[in-house]
Amino acid sequence: MPKKRKSSGKSGSSKGHYARVQCSKCGRFVPRSKAKAVTRRVSLVDGRMYAELKKTGTIIQTPTKKNYYCISCAVHSHQISQRNKNLRKE
Repeated sequence: MPKKRKSSGKSGSSKGHYARVQCSKCGRFVPRSKAKAVTRRVSLVDGRMYAELKKTGTIIQTPTKKNYYCISCAVHSHQISQRNKNLRKE
């Protein structure tokens, strides 16, 4: 059977087995090397309060949240885009 991608759709080394992570959108379990990780900053304070605190010179820390998406959810939610067919095997 022909091979579609040289890397079998996974990133990283040839370690063999990767731990599975759960997709944040659909709940599917995907190998960590195959999932797309999206890091976002989460604001703990609403917008109006943030502006007032910023005026007073308060330092407001925003923690980061890491979401993992399976390939189909990442494409569907426009986190990643499909590449051209001639570039996919590389």
